[in-house]
Amino acid sequence: NKDYPLRLFNAEVSSDEKYLFVYEKESSSGNNLYVKNLQKKDAFVKLTTGFNYKYNVLDQMGDNLIVLTNFNAPKYKLVRINVNSLDVGNWVDVIPEKKDVLKDCALADDKIIAVYMQDAKSKLELYNNKGDYLQDIELPTIGSVSSIKSSTKNKEVFYTFKSFTVPPTVYKYDVVSNANELYFKPELDFNAADYETNQVFYKAKDGIKIPMFIVHKKGLKLNGKNPTLLYAYGGFNQSYTPYFKEDKLIWLENGGVFALANIRGGGEYGENWHKAGIRLNKQNVFDDFIAASEYLISEEYTNPEKLAIQGGSNGGLLVGAVVNQRPELYKVAFPEVGVMDML
Repeated sequence: NKDYPLRLFNAEVSSDEKYLFVYEKESSSGNNLYVKNLQKKDAFVKLTTGFNYKYNVLDQMGDNLIVLTNFNAPKYKLVRINVNSLDVGNWVDVIPEKKDVLKDCALADDKIIAVYMQDAKSKLELYNNKGDYLQDIELPTIGSVSSIKSSTKNKEVFYTFKSFTVPPTVYKYDVVSNANELYFKPELDFNAADYETNQVFYKAKDGIKIPMFIVHKKGLKLNGKNPTLLYAYGGFNQSYTPYFKEDKLIWLENGGVFALANIRGGGEYGENWHKAGIRLNKQNVFDDFIAASEYLISEEYTNPEKLAIQGGSNGGLLVGAVVNQRPELYKVAFPEVGVMDML
C-alpha cells in the first residue's frame, strides 16, 4: 500500500480453496480483514474498519466463515459470518465471550475444539458446530497447548502440549470416538515423574489474587533453605503459561525451585489484567512481583539469601525496579535487556 508503506499484509485460502482472506496490520493491536470469492470476479470485500480489534478466520462451514475475534469481547469469542451477508450487524456468536480467555480454536468434522486459558494454564473444550458445549478434553497435566491444527474434512485434531517438565509433545484427538492419543514425544534424558508442578494464588499489595506456578523435585522440604529462581514478565498483554526450557531442567535437577508469577500487565486474564499493569498502574507490576517473593519466603520455600530473580526485556525492567525498591529480598538478580534508564 503506497499510501501506508508501514502496513503489513498476509493472506490465506480456505480449506476448499473457494475464498481468499487477506489480513492488514499496522501494529500489534489489531487487523483489518478482507474476503474474496476466488470463483467469481468480484472485488475484495472489507469486513472490518480500523485496527482496534483482531480477526482470525479459522475456516468455513458451508456458507459461513468461522472467525476468532476480540471485537466487543476482550477475552475473545467465536463468531459465524455468512458470506452472503457480511455486515457486522449480521454476525452471530457461536461461542460467546466467557470468564476465561479464548486463545484458539480448531474445526474438525462438525465439531469445534476451543483452547481456553484458565488461570494461566490451558484447558480444552469440545463443542458442536452450533456452539453447544459437549465436554472437556483432558490434558496430561498442568501445561500449555501451544498449537492446534485440524480440518473440517477430517475428524482428527493434532495439538502440541508442553509443561515445565514436558517438552513439546504432539497428541491426536478424535472428535467422534473421543480417543486422545500420544502421537509424538521427543526423547529426553529427564524423568518428569520425579518432579511436581503446583499452582498457588497469593495476595498482592492491594488484595488482588495473583497466580503463580511453583516447580520442584517431589519430596521437597519446606525449610526455607531451597535455592529458588523467580521469573515474571508482566507487560504488553503477553501471557506466560507453562513452558519448556532445558536450562530450567538443570536448575531443577540440582535441587532448585522454579517459580513463575503471572503478574498484572500480562494477558492472563484479558485486557483488564493488561491495563492494570501499564502507565499509571505500572507500580502494580512491581508490587505483584514483590508479593510473590514474600510468599515464597513466608511459605518457607526459600529465604532472601537463596532467592534469585530473573526477567527479560519488560521483565528486565521489572527486575531492575524491584531490586531497587526491595533490595533486602534478593541475593541475585538477572535483569536481561531491560530498560534501566529512560533518560
